[in-house]
Amino acid sequence: MDKHTDLLVVGAGVLGLATAFVAHERGQTVRVVDSDERPVGSSIQNFGHACFTGQADDAQDVADRARAGWLRSATAAGFWAGQPGTYIPAMTEAEAQVLHELAAHRGPGQVTLLSGRAVGEALGHPDLGALSGAHLPRDMRVDPREAVPRLARWLAGEGVHLAWRTHVTAVGDGVVSTNRGEYTADQVVVCPGFGLDRLYPEIAERHGVRSSTLVMQLIDRPAAVPADLAMLTGTSLTRYDAFTAMPSAASLRAEIAEREPDLVRHTANLMVTGLADSLLVGDSHDYSQSPEPFIDEDVSALLLDRATTYLGIAAPRVRQRWLGRYADSPSTNLVLEQPDPRTTVAVVTSGIGMTLSFGIAELALAGAPVPAR
Repeated sequence: MDKHTDLLVVGAGVLGLATAFVAHERGQTVRVVDSDERPVGSSIQNFGHACFTGQADDAQDVADRARAGWLRSATAAGFWAGQPGTYIPAMTEAEAQVLHELAAHRGPGQVTLLSGRAVGEALGHPDLGALSGAHLPRDMRVDPREAVPRLARWLAGEGVHLAWRTHVTAVGDGVVSTNRGEYTADQVVVCPGFGLDRLYPEIAERHGVRSSTLVMQLIDRPAAVPADLAMLTGTSLTRYDAFTAMPSAASLRAEIAEREPDLVRHTANLMVTGLADSLLVGDSHDYSQSPEPFIDEDVSALLLDRATTYLGIAAPRVRQRWLGRYADSPSTNLVLEQPDPRTTVAVVTSGIGMTLSFGIAELALAGAPVPAR
């Protein structure tokens, strides 16, 4: 195959594949280079939850583009992209207040307030005892273990060349050096995730990019719990930008610190999403340049206990546990830079890569600047 393409993407995670998809839609010739033989990284290790509503006000345009991209790619590649929205039970007055404030700020098209009984029924646990709750109707779900590999296969079938098991050693001025020789392109988009420092250590150091590791597990799904479930909880309201911008967010953070110190100590975003016969449960966060590879059983047990309490699951059966990993920065949600006129580096440095990937792909192809967190 010709070693030159209109676009070369480094990295076959969800952001890299989304970038390839958008460029292919535009009629460009595209090559994707990745060091693995299939998608096995951050993009298949997550909840498959696209939480558009939870993003900041100034990210809503990108979120809208991302949502449209997920729908187009799902139709093209034939993977499931559900639109069940997200349910959030409010177990305390402080949680309910943050949800009320966001509903007033965004309006019913983005946030629908629910009674405690209604949110419990939506979770498959009518006796949950929530004070109230909310539904975020625009949010979406995919199965990350299906969607990302299927998108890669579809792109290959469409003529996008995927160069697997190909290690990139240098990028500059349209030339990409690898262990299999050099490729050239009119434009190069580099999506290395937490491996940013391997190619661009100065960019990684400037933004303090590190790894976030998270304890995740897969459990059996009881029939009462919806297969397309997406549930956030009070800890989520202290993490996503839309909620943390609300006036009562600080009060809620203080309440959770007193009520759930163990969850706070492990920087938990307690949430659950559903699949055909299972539930994805997580997650904690630990930050390091060189993270430990071990899963702490106490952390797994804590997350499992709290999650199954919300869903009324008395005896969960754990099928799998794993340590997810993605790039993180304490100063920005997204690194988008151009080290030279033909190269764009794009790294999502928070847990919103699955959510915003197709919107960020458009920014990367345009070389558009990105506002700080």
